[in-house]
Amino acid sequence: MHWISPLSDEEIAADIRRIAFLAVSQAVPIVIGRDPDDDHVLACALAARADLIVSGDQDLHTLGGNDQGIPIVTPAEGLKQLLG
Repeated sequence: MHWISPLSDEEIAADIRRIAFLAVSQAVPIVIGRDPDDDHVLACALAARADLIVSGDQDLHTLGGNDQGIPIVTPAEGLKQLLG
């Protein structure tokens, strides 16, 4: 499925900035040791009390679909959930 937005990249970025908030994790436990960036994503999602992690990163998907109760979905799955 290809989706084309009527908004420019700048408009999309402005919309994201408007609804986003900064979450800072206090600690970054090692969950996925071979890619420390993934550990930061997980720690940030936990600190933000995220409802969902949307990622195409294969290492994140090795966790069985969630981390500490936060679902991890592919971009296609996230879009399906968003659009209902």
